[in-house]
Amino acid sequence: MSEADGTSEADERMRRWRLVLGGGEADGTGRDLRGADARMDAALAAVYEEGGREGGLGASAPRVARWLGDIRTYFPSTVVQVMQKDAIENLNLTRLLLEPEMLEAVEPDVHLVGTLLALNKVMPEQARESARALVRRVVAELERRLAQRTRAAVTGALDRSARTHRPKRAADIDWNRTIRANLRNYLPERDTVVPSRLVGYARRQRSVQREVVLCVDQSGSMAASVVYSSVFGAALASMRSLKTSLVVFDTAVVDLTDQAHDPVELLFGTQLGGGTDINRAVAYCQGLITRPADSIMVLISDLYEGGVRQELLRRVAAMTQAGVQVIVLLALSDEGAPFYDHENAAALAAMGVPAFACTPDAFPDLMAAAIERRDIARWAEHHAAVTG
Repeated sequence: MSEADGTSEADERMRRWRLVLGGGEADGTGRDLRGADARMDAALAAVYEEGGREGGLGASAPRVARWLGDIRTYFPSTVVQVMQKDAIENLNLTRLLLEPEMLEAVEPDVHLVGTLLALNKVMPEQARESARALVRRVVAELERRLAQRTRAAVTGALDRSARTHRPKRAADIDWNRTIRANLRNYLPERDTVVPSRLVGYARRQRSVQREVVLCVDQSGSMAASVVYSSVFGAALASMRSLKTSLVVFDTAVVDLTDQAHDPVELLFGTQLGGGTDINRAVAYCQGLITRPADSIMVLISDLYEGGVRQELLRRVAAMTQAGVQVIVLLALSDEGAPFYDHENAAALAAMGVPAFACTPDAFPDLMAAAIERRDIARWAEHHAAVTG
């Protein structure tokens, strides 16, 4: 803004402060808002001002739908998603999500999908198809962003981990490893290494090379992790070189492996909420593993155990001693540091089982590191240092 358009810099600063402070006697600006500014301010006040419930959205789906239209007009989609989440939580609008009019107006995102899944069992039939369409949109976007990267990272890791000392073609030779393996054969007078032993990549095998078990806590706090896990589970299940199992749990354990090819159906097979019996879930997953030395189990949980804690720790210790690579993800989401049971995380770390949060974008690289049997604790530290 400038003097030329009738607005001084001081006026513009005051306008911005008024939008930030929200009006009322305490904001000290003495400024009234008009036009688009007034509508933007009203959209914010409906959720964030004290008393916004009575003066803002009310309990009407049409009114909420209009509000959703307003915020999509004035704010970018990332901000819209935050405001939707806050409105649902602060104004208790959860029940309105059972109405098709609301479902057609909202901006789809992972958190909204989690809320819908928690309502799955009480959702009326007329809202169910709208909910499925919304979930399908979110899943399709996640698959576009993450699934191909996962398959590429895992395929590369499987190829790299299938080493051979008899590579059939020059293109199959891993020159870095070959040189390291033959350093004792260095000839200083010729400044060269004479390779007496080649290290190379084997051709891709058609048989199963790794068993992967995703064991996912479906308690209410893990909603985003469940959504991302369904997408990654489908990507991994599509690879013939992996035998992928997908298990979800609260106090009960449900094996959804047969539905892993369709993330939307898989998600509607979950029931978010309830208690947590991690020990029971790990016991079930332990029974799925037939080749411990070639197996990876990823437990995705906040580690708040409602079952038998000591039995859980003994079971995990037995799995690692048998050769299973056990990884604990405290969250699989973009939300930052999760709430989790620090005592259980420390107990697992003491037995060599890393426990850390992982963003969805980092998960493909994590799986590649696990397949190559790299030090996952070191990988997690390096990733935290790079992204921190």
